[in-house]
Amino acid sequence: MSVRSPALADRGGWRMAMRCLLFAMLGLALCRPGPAAAHTTSEAYLTLASRAGSATVTGRLDISLRDLDEVLALDGDGNGEITWGELRESRAAIGAYATARIGVGAAGRPCTPAAGELQVVGHGSGNYAVLALTFECAAPMRELSLDYRLFGDANPMHRGLLKLESGATTRSAVLDPGAPAPQHYVLAEASGWTTLVTYVGQGVWHIWIGIDHILFLVALLLPAVLWRESGRWVAAAAFRGVSWDVLKVVTGFTLAHSITLTLATLGWVTLPSRPVESVIAASVALAAANNLWPVIGARRWMVAFVFGLVHGFGFAGALAELGLPQGALAWSLFGFNVGVELGQLAIVGLFLPVAFALRGTAFYRRAVVTGGSVLIVGVALLWFAERAFGIEGLLG
Repeated sequence: MSVRSPALADRGGWRMAMRCLLFAMLGLALCRPGPAAAHTTSEAYLTLASRAGSATVTGRLDISLRDLDEVLALDGDGNGEITWGELRESRAAIGAYATARIGVGAAGRPCTPAAGELQVVGHGSGNYAVLALTFECAAPMRELSLDYRLFGDANPMHRGLLKLESGATTRSAVLDPGAPAPQHYVLAEASGWTTLVTYVGQGVWHIWIGIDHILFLVALLLPAVLWRESGRWVAAAAFRGVSWDVLKVVTGFTLAHSITLTLATLGWVTLPSRPVESVIAASVALAAANNLWPVIGARRWMVAFVFGLVHGFGFAGALAELGLPQGALAWSLFGFNVGVELGQLAIVGLFLPVAFALRGTAFYRRAVVTGGSVLIVGVALLWFAERAFGIEGLLG
């Protein structure tokens, strides 16, 4: 009968903890369960317009048909498609649902909401119902409060993207339906510092909900703690060399998407959404496939740079949905880029130490690098089919 020493037992427990943490990280990145299993991220776009001294707030709310169908059962015949007729029949229910969960107030008193015309538009993630909103307040305002509860009881992962227009000033914010109190906004010009902080937060949020961008980065990072020798993966010797390799990958990706994000935001280069999103999906698949059949080798930073140019157009689409304050364009663009970079560095900071600790194990080489890359390729190819050919629902 053998007895394990306390030192070995501690080491084994530490390794098990590291494995559990790594599995959890991969699970967060790779899993996109259907509604029956868990909630997925969703977004609505809320535009409000008013000015100091006015008693009226006009608005527009873009809500995903998929999200609306979950709470209002828009698909009456259950055929998996929501027709314009089904949507039109539900106009009153959609208006009631929205006005009951979006509250605008002024001077401590709620404004009276009204829902107007309903249309349908396409965003990058699918079709959205567009609802016109009006809020009549009791007196002219200099500050308004916003209580956002859309889908708060149905999907805790939901967020609203607010664009508030006040005269010549436009500002943005991310709205959490689970926030404990209404948010207050002064109807005056926002400072450059306020704009910068706001868009840094939005950049972080968009990299974390951009699962395709995350998987592209993860696919490039998986082999960073290894190197090829005689056709097989071998553990890297020093953390310093690994860190330098990762720095080149992240820097290449950051420089590339910053270039195209800036060009697209300034309107100098524009590309249609569907090809951009399709190429992004293909880039994820190719980056992961390179881990299974290595072709690029140590030049992964070049892959990060080339495909990062395309990912930048994807970020530009998300930034365009927010609306940019023309008076603080430089601050908002810079802040968004910084936020995206901070989000990426958070991913690297979580992943790299764990991966380096496990780099010499068969578990990391087979389960994480090989198995994880196979999963990423599969998910990315389904994304490509959805985006390139307009096939919906392949991933739930």
